[in-house]
Amino acid sequence: MRVVRDLAELQEARAVRCAAGGSLGLVPTMGTLHRGHLELVKAAQRHADQVAVSIFVNPLQFGPTEDLSRYPRDEIGDLEKLRIAGCDLVWMPPVAAMYPSGAATTIDVGGPAVGFEGTARPGHFRGVATVCTKLFQQTGANVAVFGEKDWQQLKVVRRVVTDLDMAVRIIGHATVRENDGLAFSSRNARLSSDQRVLAPQLAQVMRDAARDLVSGALPDAVLAAAQTRLRATGFMPHYLVLVEPDTLRAWPQNRRGEARLLAAAQLGDVRMLDNMAVRLPG
Repeated sequence: MRVVRDLAELQEARAVRCAAGGSLGLVPTMGTLHRGHLELVKAAQRHADQVAVSIFVNPLQFGPTEDLSRYPRDEIGDLEKLRIAGCDLVWMPPVAAMYPSGAATTIDVGGPAVGFEGTARPGHFRGVATVCTKLFQQTGANVAVFGEKDWQQLKVVRRVVTDLDMAVRIIGHATVRENDGLAFSSRNARLSSDQRVLAPQLAQVMRDAARDLVSGALPDAVLAAAQTRLRATGFMPHYLVLVEPDTLRAWPQNRRGEARLLAAAQLGDVRMLDNMAVRLPG
């Protein structure tokens, strides 16, 4: 496994790979890797001859009220996990390599970036779009794998790739969950022991809401009851909505077909995200 921290060395590694032929799969991360990330690496290995993982805590994704310095980091542990997983290349750029002095270009996204996390974290998706575009360009990846846990992010990245005619295929991987249903997330490490016991209730409430929607219950009533239940459990819901899977527009009344439940809820000082597919019968 080759660990690269310099853009010139990355370009040299890319030239060697291109000369040898074969495809490259990329898994973009901000480090502190867990089983969900490693499942993305396995998925990339199924779709490409070699796999690169980027580890970069992207300052453009953090708003003025978010503490970048508090984001967890575990370089030694991350590299050991990737070595065991059979990763071929790890790209670990310093901030100066990603955003050199004088850099003045970012990517603004509309469409699926509007609302939800786009509202809660102004500028967040500008940071996501900009860093992903740079990572795709730097590595020359043929495919990139993203977890579906961050559903809105996945849709934003796909929109950017389509709109800018990038030659990289975006693959979504199903949310990886703990045995109790909690979606794997680096944020879970910030939960207290008591909060960790409560945390799976977010997924449980969503599963119950999805069941009621499939049975034909009215969405407004189901979603209102689900938010009430979350509050009673100890969460502060930010949103729990039924949307079109690709556009993230509100699900039309009386429509049938494949929808998506999106949720964000605060538990203590941890903002938790989840989503689930819902097929409304008709």
